Amino acid sequence: MLERISSPRDLRDFTPEQLDELAAEIRDYLVDSVSRTGGHLGPNLGVVELTIGIHRVFESPRDPIVFDTGHQSYVHKLLTGRGDFSNLRKRDGLSGYPSRAESEHDIVENSHASTALSWAAGIGRGHTIKGEKDRTTVAVIGDGALTGGMAWEALNSLGASKDRVVVIVNDNGRSYAPTIGGLARKLDGIRTDRRYEEFLGWGKRTFQDRGPWRNFAYRSVMHGKLALKGLIQEPSMFDDLGLKYVGPIDGHNLEHVEAALTHARDFGGPVLVHVLTEKGRGYSPAEEDVADRFHAVGKIHPETGLPIEPSRFGWTKVFAEEVLEAGRQREDIVALTAAMLAPVGLQPFADEFPDRVIDVGIAEQHAVTSAAGLAFAGLHPVFAVYATFLNRAFDQVLMDVALHKAGVTFMLDRAGITGDDGASHNGMWDMALLRHVPGLRLAAPRDEPTMRRAFREAIEVDDAPTVVRYPKGAVAEDLPAVRSHRGIDVLAEHGTGMPEIIVFGIGSMAVTAVEVAGKLAADGRSVMAASATWVRPVPDGLAEFVAGAQLVITIEDGLRDGGVGEEWADALSGSSVAGRVAWEHHGVPTQFLDHATRAQIIEAIGLDSSAIADDARETLTRD
Repeated sequence: MLERISSPRDLRDFTPEQLDELAAEIRDYLVDSVSRTGGHLGPNLGVVELTIGIHRVFESPRDPIVFDTGHQSYVHKLLTGRGDFSNLRKRDGLSGYPSRAESEHDIVENSHASTALSWAAGIGRGHTIKGEKDRTTVAVIGDGALTGGMAWEALNSLGASKDRVVVIVNDNGRSYAPTIGGLARKLDGIRTDRRYEEFLGWGKRTFQDRGPWRNFAYRSVMHGKLALKGLIQEPSMFDDLGLKYVGPIDGHNLEHVEAALTHARDFGGPVLVHVLTEKGRGYSPAEEDVADRFHAVGKIHPETGLPIEPSRFGWTKVFAEEVLEAGRQREDIVALTAAMLAPVGLQPFADEFPDRVIDVGIAEQHAVTSAAGLAFAGLHPVFAVYATFLNRAFDQVLMDVALHKAGVTFMLDRAGITGDDGASHNGMWDMALLRHVPGLRLAAPRDEPTMRRAFREAIEVDDAPTVVRYPKGAVAEDLPAVRSHRGIDVLAEHGTGMPEIIVFGIGSMAVTAVEVAGKLAADGRSVMAASATWVRPVPDGLAEFVAGAQLVITIEDGLRDGGVGEEWADALSGSSVAGRVAWEHHGVPTQFLDHATRAQIIEAIGLDSSAIADDARETLTRD
């Protein structure tokens, strides 16, 4: 069945039996292909029938379909002619998220959650203004993403409009973890309503006949049933916002899905369709897993779901150990997460101190400001979050935490170049952004010992925000200091006396600095490799440290423009070494990076040791 699809229009020729076969085939294909490449498996197994129904009822791309976050768009890719998943999330292969470069059917590439409804509101209003009353905009959003405040701002706006927008809430009770908060309790109440269970049973009994009249009769009766939502539940909170509500619908019953979506499309205004699905549907290891390990997977054995290669000891694990031990020693330590308790390493802390963990849902802005409140109340909050997601709460870091001199520690996981998740997931913006926050202190540890020490030092600060950033993946080998000088660690020395060249490696790039120093030393030059764990404020001993050098090189996996290297050089512009020392900064260019491995990206942007050494040689020759 899958080979017969080159565009969504092909789906309309399928019989009900063929659609059932197609759904099963898609699930088999996803398990087989994603187990080879890694990717988001559970979310896509849960939306197979829903995605088929969307493409049978709506006419993409004329009816734009916007996926919130976008990690659940694999089925959409298959139904829009992209059947080769052999290089999923690899360079020159398919992106793990919607991509305009891949297809006219993809609208939003940003894989940050809770944005799709705002996109849909804008697109829908645009169609209205242009008089395109026969076009419907569709937004697919999970119940987890509805915990984000931006989604509710959009719902508030949609409820006051007359635009043709259909909001599909894919309710599986989970984001990375079980959805929390008042919204979750409300949706749970709808899911478990006895009248809903009776309604589903009625639907199954009534439409067992598979004759040619079934679809017409089914839809006619279903439309009436859905319109009389009082048969299922009392008026919902969505009605109070001004949106028509349809549901809840069994998201794995294609007839139910199509009937509900048709009803919503034909209404001609903003409608919310509440669809119940099961994450990991049809794949036993994912269905039986309570820890949600199959939300995103590496390469796995498809039969068992077990990883092919065991994970090495990683940066997140180091933080998990340190915050747990700190919690045992200090009762004022509290932890915050934005719906990612396990991925950021807070699960062990939550297991031991459940009353001292706050999961705010996908609401980073709220997390940061509430952390300021926790600090005011006499606690020390630790907010663990992916570096890319802190971008969303910069104003709160600036105005709620820093302005109020709140002692809040931010642990930025997946900082720097992350690679295969694509442009929106690279945590490369943090250092350039945070350097503008008054009083903020930022650490970029290079190895396990400096990571543990940085965290302990960060939580001792009670009058300013502290940040510790660390990369994705396994921890590199330890890089012990040969000697230290006022906040700066010397990692390697080549030659005697004052070095001609000093190479600073920021955080995980310290290894690269050592490699660059070795390459330049092979030319017969006097070279030193160095690093500083606390990169902001500028180390006290920097001016004295670089005073005798001819060239100072900085290497960082954050933005080059406005990054740590430039801040250090600017700080010394009025010192006695200004004009006597040349600076050369290496970092990530100010551009969005396509998905590829971290190593491939580093090479492509000239951040590998060979390219940096060559640039240094050219600079020295020119000077």
